[in-house]
Amino acid sequence: MSLIRYGAGETGAGKQGLPFARAVEADGWLYVSGQVAMEKGEIVAGGIVAQTRKTMENLIAILHEAGYGLEDVVRVGVWLDDPRDFWSFNGVYAEYFGAHPPARACVQASMMVDCKVEIDCVAFRKK
Repeated sequence: MSLIRYGAGETGAGKQGLPFARAVEADGWLYVSGQVAMEKGEIVAGGIVAQTRKTMENLIAILHEAGYGLEDVVRVGVWLDDPRDFWSFNGVYAEYFGAHPPARACVQASMMVDCKVEIDCVAFRKK
């Protein structure tokens, strides 16, 4: 089995080295690390709607870099800082996955950075 690592060795906010890859591909499976609403090292301003959109844009950018799309996503993990944001988050999320949503887990968790949502995913494309 061959592994392709995307974004390994990059730096984050404060130029600190990140000890993980943005995504790892293995035999058609792509595992995308958790994404947040970060742009140029800072969390974007705004509430859950703005942060969900930016988080999804970041996730899609990594999928596309590896040659995958939302249609290839089979599972999504979601962490929300505030459970009261669930319905607003769901509204934005549905715009991206539409009538063909993947399996999903969504939980409340305190975030490591000052954000409202984190999303990771697993995608598959037969090679």
